[in-house]
Amino acid sequence: MTTAQDRSEPTLSDVIERLDKLAQNQEQLAQNQEQLAQNQEKLTQEQERFSQKQEGFNERFSNYQQATQWVVQLAFTLIASATLTVIITSVLKR
Repeated sequence: MTTAQDRSEPTLSDVIERLDKLAQNQEQLAQNQEQLAQNQEKLTQEQERFSQKQEGFNERFSNYQQATQWVVQLAFTLIASATLTVIITSVLKR
């Protein structure tokens, strides 16, 4: 009858073994948490770097867009002045 009780209840060495496993698991979890914190820091740095690059791209794009508008305005101005020149010279020759 005592052997049936001994089998169902853990021994002191079973308890110590489980406590050791829990301590190892806790240590592993602490290491994993530290690794996750490092990964989060790396991701934060990469996000900051990406944001800076994106700001630079947005600035360059804005400059390009503005330059394109100036070129289009210049082209229309040149076309309009050439047209007026042709019209005025043909009217004055008659």
